[in-house]
Amino acid sequence: MNNSILNVAGVKVKGEIKPGFEAILTKDALEFLAGLQRKFNAKRKQLLENRAARQKDIDKGLFPDFLEETTAIRTGEWKVGSIPDDLQDRRTEITGPVDRKMVINALNSGAKVFMADFEDANSPTWDNCIDGQINLRDAIRRQIDFTGPNAKAYKLKDETAVLLVRPRGWHLTEKHVMVDGEQISASIFDFGLYFFHNAKELLKRGSGPYYYIPKLENHKEARLWNDVFIEAQNKLGVSQGSIKVTVLLETILASFEIEEILYELKDHIVGMNAGRWDYIFSAIKKFRNHKDFIFPDRNQVTMNVHFMKSYAELLVKICHKRGAHAIGGMSAFIPAKDEAANQLAFEKVTFDKSTEASQGYDGTWGAHPFLVPIAMEQFNRVLGDYPHQKHVLKEDLEVNGKDLITTHIEGGKISEDGLRLNINVGLLYIESWLQGIGAAALYNLMEDAATAEISRAQVWQWLHNDGVKLDDGREINWRLYEQFFEEEKQKAAVLLGTERTTTGKLEIAARLFDKMVREEDFKDFLTLDAYEEL
Repeated sequence: MNNSILNVAGVKVKGEIKPGFEAILTKDALEFLAGLQRKFNAKRKQLLENRAARQKDIDKGLFPDFLEETTAIRTGEWKVGSIPDDLQDRRTEITGPVDRKMVINALNSGAKVFMADFEDANSPTWDNCIDGQINLRDAIRRQIDFTGPNAKAYKLKDETAVLLVRPRGWHLTEKHVMVDGEQISASIFDFGLYFFHNAKELLKRGSGPYYYIPKLENHKEARLWNDVFIEAQNKLGVSQGSIKVTVLLETILASFEIEEILYELKDHIVGMNAGRWDYIFSAIKKFRNHKDFIFPDRNQVTMNVHFMKSYAELLVKICHKRGAHAIGGMSAFIPAKDEAANQLAFEKVTFDKSTEASQGYDGTWGAHPFLVPIAMEQFNRVLGDYPHQKHVLKEDLEVNGKDLITTHIEGGKISEDGLRLNINVGLLYIESWLQGIGAAALYNLMEDAATAEISRAQVWQWLHNDGVKLDDGREINWRLYEQFFEEEKQKAAVLLGTERTTTGKLEIAARLFDKMVREEDFKDFLTLDAYEEL
């Protein structure tokens, strides 16, 4: 299809219009997107500038605390709005990218909710993003099927998970669609296309346009989303409050504004999720220039360390106080060929989900259908026939601002294995992402952008703060990094194999990783540079 046929004033679609894409990129849909972009993009850019200014304050030692100017919100009497029947029981949720087979398998997994991901688990190639919209549209109308290379057929069961969609964050743009000469906000693009094509159909079927909202750093960014929701519902003639969202609490600054975020979105929000991996990345990133915040190996930053446990329990307390669900974090284990590895994963997931259920969470996340029954069992034991446990109010819990930024981990160490693993996983994940695969199975874990971000952020932090040492006494300096980098790059090449390595994506990944580690000015997101290579 010729792009000129789209013929929407001020809009240019630079991506190829493949067969089937025209059903998503309609004239009316593009006009809808353009209207949202024109109304809200300037505010989006201002909020991103505010992030940069806040980082400068933190670099100067002006650490976050609860806001004085919003005290009235935290002390006031209010609750979030109504929660639809199909979002009451969320005891186990599954997440994954929006490819056709994944959508079918996740909806069939037995989980209560499937979060279809255009963000961290999705490599945002043009084809992935538009095919994903097609796949979700077809799934909603129960017109989706898939036949694999082995001739195995996939189709939806009678009973499926409730569908939620995660658009990309405010910091990202969609380079294949220009509005008035500027790349459209990826958040508006992902949200708007899904809403335009499916909101009325979902409501007709007894559900609704439900979303997960990522990467918020403060309540003003939540307010912008709320403004977008109001405008979108008005434009499409859908009742206000039809959109229902769950916010991922995955940045350390947002943990100081949980109630304010709930308040800004109170007519649309139904819950919050403890996005643990991005939260760790955020903590490393925000305090990267302070030696008192040097983190040990990432496998030592567990949910039991002080700052992580504080934020996780505070999320439950505040969500329940305000009538919202609290959803636990991701277990990234996937099935392995080695039975001993599977048994270890089973034990770790069982402990993790049992802990969350005992903390008062109403549900939890898993990355693979293998985890669904394990997680479900732990929440069934606590919830029984009740859909949630919002009666658990944790009124005796006290968490202050210092608790949220006390990141010291007693006995924490940086090992050679930890440094090597960060380099290795960083290279392999970026290579996978450049291949168009945003959820990469590495070492019996499902890695997405969040865990790759931890990897490169830790390497940057260890190299750019003087005197950081391995547990054997060696200083982490450029000579040591360069040695490990070359060795891990060779290991990655062997693991990938000759055919895949000859695509050149590993070389690009290595260049990107090395560049981001070396730069004095830390790049907020590795996907910003990597996106230019897609």
